[in-house]
Amino acid sequence: MKATSGGMAVPSVTAAVIAGMVYFASVFVVGFVLGTARTLWIAPAIGNLWGVLIELPFILGASWLACGRSLQRFSISSLPERLIMGLLAFMLLMVVEAMLAVLVFGTSLSGYAAGWGSAAGALGLLGQICFAGMPLVYPQHQASASSKFR
Repeated sequence: MKATSGGMAVPSVTAAVIAGMVYFASVFVVGFVLGTARTLWIAPAIGNLWGVLIELPFILGASWLACGRSLQRFSISSLPERLIMGLLAFMLLMVVEAMLAVLVFGTSLSGYAAGWGSAAGALGLLGQICFAGMPLVYPQHQASASSKFR
């Protein structure tokens, strides 16, 4: 048993799943705002690659903060829990992005995946892989120390 939810103990796998969903949602909101700004204003002015290069440090910084907060909030400490959290967040991100590409922007799934073939697309995918791996590399002492700043 791990974190509590309304006074009830939550099993560690359940806590890791919830942490992954919260981590995904937190970063997705920030990414949606940054991606919109990049797509509408930054990339048209300076190009897609430069737009992604400018956006990437901000989204990775937000991911780092959200990762630490989720690890601490849901008491995620073991390697398997961290792996579940990161993989679930990554899978949710990929599914939701693909759904947006198809349903909102009218792109085919193959067209969405083909975007990873460009330098900007490959860099964006690399950033998403870093997002998935953050729970594995986030220092344990930082996750527990972040509770001091609540």
